Formats: sequence, C-alpha cells, structure tokens
Amino acid sequence: QVPLVESGGGLVQAGGSLRLSCEASDRYSMGWFRQPLGKEREFVAGISWNGYPVNYAKAVKGRFTISRDDSKNTVFLEMTDLKPEDTGIYYCAAKVEYYAAPTGSPMEYDLWGQGTQVTVSS
Repeated sequence: QVPLVESGGGLVQAGGSLRLSCEASDRYSMGWFRQPLGKEREFVAGISWNGYPVNYAKAVKGRFTISRDDSKNTVFLEMTDLKPEDTGIYYCAAKVEYYAAPTGSPMEYDLWGQGTQVTVSS
C-alpha cells in the first residue's frame, strides 16, 4: 500500500490556480514540498494533525492555502496566482509521530508521496 497518494498537478498559465491533493492512510501532520529542476527540495506549507498550526514558506504566503479533510485523511494545497517560479515537482510528506508539529525540514518527515508535476508557463 502506497502511504501517500498525490494528485492534481498539471500545466497552467501564470496567474492561474491549481489544487493538489494528498491522501494518507491516517491522520498525520503533513507538509508540502517542491523541487524545481536542478534544485534542492524546499518547504512550501505544513499543517498539524488537528489543523492548527499551519505554516507557509515566505514565497507562497498569501497565495497558497493548505487545508485538510480528516473524514478522508486528505490534505489539500490550493495554489492561486501561480508564477513561473512555482514550477517543480510537488511532494506531500507526513510525520507519523502523534501530535508532531509541521516543520520545514524534509529530514523530519517519515513518509513521502510519489510527486506531481506543476508547470507554470509565462
């Protein structure tokens, strides 16, 4: 069983919107990361197991919203006003420790999705 299953990536013009989904097998604290081509993986947003707190990278704050539907063990990343620099492979990640806070270091996450490509054209 794949622990995290992502969906929702695609190609969009600058200024457009996309919503990513990540279905988990349990109610974890979750994070979204992205990896532009040739660059390191970077934190985008995180949400605690109970929905609070949430945190965002400075580059996406005000444009992206992370949320969760615990009835479906699913976390969403709503992305608006997309820019070409948002292009990359987006990964969701989970911490299996109960009550863990969402943090910005990928090393602190235990489970990863397969990644979904987001491409923003100018």
